[in-house]
Amino acid sequence: MSAPEPYAHPANRLRSTAVGERPQERLEKFGAAALSDTELLAMLLRSGTRGHDVLTLAQTLIAEAGSLAGLIGWTVTDFKKLKGIGPIKALQLVTVVEVARRVLGQQTGEAPLLNRADLVAGHMQPFAAGLEVEKFWILCLNRRNRLLRREEITSGTAHATLAHPREVFRVAIRESASAVVCVHNHPSGDPTPSAADITITRQLTAAAKAIDIPLIDHVIIGRAGADPAGKGFYSFAAGGLL
Repeated sequence: MSAPEPYAHPANRLRSTAVGERPQERLEKFGAAALSDTELLAMLLRSGTRGHDVLTLAQTLIAEAGSLAGLIGWTVTDFKKLKGIGPIKALQLVTVVEVARRVLGQQTGEAPLLNRADLVAGHMQPFAAGLEVEKFWILCLNRRNRLLRREEITSGTAHATLAHPREVFRVAIRESASAVVCVHNHPSGDPTPSAADITITRQLTAAAKAIDIPLIDHVIIGRAGADPAGKGFYSFAAGGLL
C-alpha cells in the first residue's frame, strides 16, 4: 500500500511573483495608479496567513464583494467571515472603507443638483451603504435645487422612530433653505415604505407647508437586489404620497 500523498497547499502567488513585480516594488517604481485593484488591496492587507498569501486573500475579497467598490458596504462581520481576516485586520479594513465613504461624500466642485429621486439616491448611497441601523438625513437646497447642507438628524436601531419634524425643519430654517429633501435608509435593503415611514412623511409634509419651505421628496435608500422594483430606492414624490 503506497503512502498517502502530502497535502498540497495552494500556490503562493506572492512568492511566485518575480522580484521587481511584487505590489510594493511596483508601487515604489510606478506609483499607486499602476497597481491593479487586487494589488492595491494587498498593500492594505500587508500580509496573508498560513495557506493564504496576501495576493490571493485580496483577490478573494474582491471576488466575494463583486468589485473593489463593493467593499464599501462591508462591515467588520463581513470581513471576518473570510479565512485570513482576523478582528484587527477587519477593523483596519472597515476604517479604510469609512474613509472612502467620507471622501465620496465630500467631493469638491459645484454643489450637486438634487431635483430628482435618482440623483438624491446616487448622492446618498455612499453614506447609506452597509449601515446596520436606520439613519435620517435632511438635504437643504438652494433656489436652484443644489445642495446647501446635508445633515444627519437621527441614528438609531432598525426599528426606531425616524425623526421629529421639529428637528428636521430646525436645520432648514437655520440654513435658510429654499427647499428640502428628506432621506433615510432601510438596512434590509428593501426600500418599500413602512406604515411608520408613511406617517412621518405626512407629518413632514404638513410641517413644510406650515413654515413655507417645500418638501420636494422623501427618499428611502435600499439596495437594487433587495428592491421589488429593482431601483434600490423609493421616492414618496413619485409614489404620490407627498
